[in-house]
Amino acid sequence: MLSIGFYSKNGQDNDSVDVAEDLFEWLAKSEYSKIGGSSIATQFQLDEEDVTLEVVVLTYETRKRFIEFFNEAIAKETSAMLERLGDRPSTQEYRETTYRVKTLCQLLDCIKNENYLYLQRV
Repeated sequence: MLSIGFYSKNGQDNDSVDVAEDLFEWLAKSEYSKIGGSSIATQFQLDEEDVTLEVVVLTYETRKRFIEFFNEAIAKETSAMLERLGDRPSTQEYRETTYRVKTLCQLLDCIKNENYLYLQRV
């Protein structure tokens, strides 16, 4: 399991979304990896320790492009999920099938949070 981190300017307000390797690989091959250009080394103080992380700056335009990407991905995944689930899914099928949509929604929520000015693609 990998994670995508979100950081505020001062490093006080942080969040991360755990992402399974297959979803992370899909994101890496998609338009997601091209949004925001290259990561830049940025220093933060996390847990009273100075750390330097490779992050994408969430400018207005970058945030807008991420929101558009995740909205489109969620719509496509929801359609595919409903088709796979059919009329009577088992609990296991339901969990496996809804994972991608739930994770993409978590990422979208973090992107929309304007307190987060940086995204780390780990």
